[in-house]
Amino acid sequence: MIDGAHVIIYSKDAEADKAFFRNVLEFGHVDVGHGWLIFKLPPAEVAVHPSDENGLHELYLMTDDLDLEMTKLKKAGVACEPASDQGWGRLTRLTLPGGGKIGLYQPRHARP
Repeated sequence: MIDGAHVIIYSKDAEADKAFFRNVLEFGHVDVGHGWLIFKLPPAEVAVHPSDENGLHELYLMTDDLDLEMTKLKKAGVACEPASDQGWGRLTRLTLPGGGKIGLYQPRHARP
């Protein structure tokens, strides 16, 4: 039985990004040794989209109130792109301290 998923974010500054997930997003975590943190994620879902390439993956965090989350992130010094309406929801991308980007969106679709 599959009972979970493990997501990996590769980063040029993993320590800064781990601090972001721990201190700004306040995700629970365990230290599995030598400062190697594994973060608890909120409930998740997966979608499969068509592509001309294999091996492409994206991470989007989800919220019920995108404007409120963007305000909290801005107060924490996190840069977010302006929110855009995608039809299926409203989306922003935020820049991690290591320079990578992840999506944050407020879905309009039913959540499983």
